[in-house]
Amino acid sequence: MATKTNKKAASAANRTPEAESALKELFIDEVKDIYWAEKHLASALPKLIKGATSEDLKTTITNHFEETKNHVTRLERVFAAIGEKAVAKKCLAMEGLLNEATELLTDTERGTEVRDVAIISAAQKVEHYEIASYGTLRTLAGTLGYSEAQSLFDQTLAEEKNADSLLTQVAENYVNEAAAAESE
Repeated sequence: MATKTNKKAASAANRTPEAESALKELFIDEVKDIYWAEKHLASALPKLIKGATSEDLKTTITNHFEETKNHVTRLERVFAAIGEKAVAKKCLAMEGLLNEATELLTDTERGTEVRDVAIISAAQKVEHYEIASYGTLRTLAGTLGYSEAQSLFDQTLAEEKNADSLLTQVAENYVNEAAAAESE
């Protein structure tokens, strides 16, 4: 029975240059996509901070805003590590998520906990998209032998998971119950 390491080595040996080239092209395209996403998220987060009522929520999003700026810089390091120029490609998924966040702000009353619930919902949808994206990129970087990029993606993935967890804590510790009481 072949071990996992032997299977991985055999799989790498069986890859055709065309298949590896196509996978590398997809990988680079996905890095460009998340680069656009992070840059646009960085410009959108201040609106969510401004729209939030809860100080805990404002603090959580503000801290993640700082991390997001670091994610952009880290992605630039990924581009350098894989020998590519840092170029953004419009991310339709993030554009849609940010449009939805704007709509939620418009549809909820300023200064209410219900708006905070809407902000948490929008922010967690973004986090889940980013978690999926960075998980995939980390795995592909490993498959393609980009160990430095893989390590950088791993750092960002951990931060995205933490941001999601912190948003859940804010929701469960206060905001959801306050919003429910507000509606009564």
